[in-house]
Amino acid sequence: MPRHVAQTIATDFKSSFLSCEKDQEIILRKLFVENRPHSDQLKRLLIINTPDCLDDSKRQYTDLINQYDLSRLKKEQYIKITPKLALEEFDEVKSYILLEFSDIVPSGNPKFRNMTVAFTILCHLDSWELEDYKLRPYQIAGYIDGILNNAKLSGIGTFNFMGASEIVLNEHIGGIVMQYMAVHENQEDKNNEIVDNPNLELY
Repeated sequence: MPRHVAQTIATDFKSSFLSCEKDQEIILRKLFVENRPHSDQLKRLLIINTPDCLDDSKRQYTDLINQYDLSRLKKEQYIKITPKLALEEFDEVKSYILLEFSDIVPSGNPKFRNMTVAFTILCHLDSWELEDYKLRPYQIAGYIDGILNNAKLSGIGTFNFMGASEIVLNEHIGGIVMQYMAVHENQEDKNNEIVDNPNLELY
């Protein structure tokens, strides 16, 4: 094969599927790094299993979540980016967020594709109830939605909430599945910055 042909093929070899790891990092950084104090509250809900996990006066809770960066959250499987949840009988009770991409379709911008981004929130049923009648999976959903809904993420698009439903996997684990459509509106959509959601309201 002539050298100039090989170079042309290498230059033209592009696919949005090859940026999946970058998309995951952008979403997870948005949730767990770039939106403090909401990011810290989300960490509390995942890591601390007690009903008072959102109590800001508990210094030990603050010290604990400060030990968890994004890498450790993934390593200890609070965040999962593969569709697999292995639960051992004597595992420590914890909560999980599973991040999944699906329904990838062409957009108005030939450089990008629209897709559905799903967050499956799973918590041990014994840890659902928090103080003041709050429920852990709904609080986690509230922080994710407050941070991401209508937010514009560089390279991914604008997050539009599609819906959510409650699920129960077994007698121990249940939660919520939330779905967003990440949309690139048109060819003029050349946003290169992550824009914060100006109307962050949590329930």
